Amino acid sequence: MRNAGTAGQCTRIGPTDAGLWFMLAELWRQRHLLYVFVWRDVKVRYKQTMIGAAWTIFQPLLTMLVFTLVFGRLAKVSSGNIPYPLFVYCGLLPWQFFSQGLLRSGNSLVDNRYLITKVYLPPMVLPIAAILSGVPDFAASLAVLFGLMLYYGFAPGILAVAVVPLLALTTTVALAFGLFLSALNVRYRDVGYTIPFFAQLWFFLTPIAYPSPLIPERWRAWYALNPMTIVAEGVRWALIGTTANIQHTARAVIAVSVLLALGIVYFNRAQRRFADVV
Repeated sequence: MRNAGTAGQCTRIGPTDAGLWFMLAELWRQRHLLYVFVWRDVKVRYKQTMIGAAWTIFQPLLTMLVFTLVFGRLAKVSSGNIPYPLFVYCGLLPWQFFSQGLLRSGNSLVDNRYLITKVYLPPMVLPIAAILSGVPDFAASLAVLFGLMLYYGFAPGILAVAVVPLLALTTTVALAFGLFLSALNVRYRDVGYTIPFFAQLWFFLTPIAYPSPLIPERWRAWYALNPMTIVAEGVRWALIGTTANIQHTARAVIAVSVLLALGIVYFNRAQRRFADVV
C-alpha cells in the first residue's frame, strides 16, 4: 500500500488491509525472495567457521554417541533388533531439522528487524526461509545415515522415498509453530528465550532416544498426537524396517493442518504491527 501525502509528508509503503488472501497472493508473487533468503541463511550460518558445513554432520553424530553411552549402555534402553546407534540416529535426523527450524523461524523476524523497518516484503517469507535453509543440512545428515545403515548391514529399499513426505510433514509442523512464535516474539521478546526450553521438553516427549512402546497403553493415543512421534517412527519404518503405529497418522496430520491454518491467520493479523513494535 502506498500513501502519497502532500508536500513535506513522507510516503509510506506497507501491507494493505486486503486480508488473508492478499497476503498469500503477495507471498506467491514474491516467492523468488525465498531462494534469496534461504541461500543467504545457508552462507551466513557457516561463514568464518573452520570446518563449515561439516558441523551439520558432527552435531547429530556426537549426540548419537552420547545417547548411545547414556541410554544404550548405561540405562540399557532396548531398541529391539536394531543397533541402538542406528535407532537413535534415525530419530535425530528429522528432529534436528525440526528443532533448528523452530528456533530459526521463531527468531527470524527479530533477527531481520532492520529489513522489516526499512523495506516492504511479505514478512512470512522470513520464517519460511529460516526453516527451508535447514534442508541442505538434512540432506548431508541423511547421507551419513545411509553410510551408517550400510555399516550395520541395512540397505535402503523402496520405502525410503517415504522420507520425502515425512520431511514435508516436519516442515509443516515447524512452520505452524514458527509462525505463532515469530509473531509473538516481535511483541514479547521473552518468547525467544523460551523456544530452546520448549524444544527441549518436546524432545523428551518424542520417541528419539527410546521406543514408543515404553509409553503406557492408556497414554499412547494422546502421545500419538505429537506429530514428531509420527515422523520419528515413520523415518525408522521407511529406512530400517521397524514397525510403525500409523493408525493415528491421519489424526496428527489433521491437527497439524489446523495449527498451520491458525498460525497463518494469526500471523496475518499480527504483521500489520511488526514495523511499529519490532
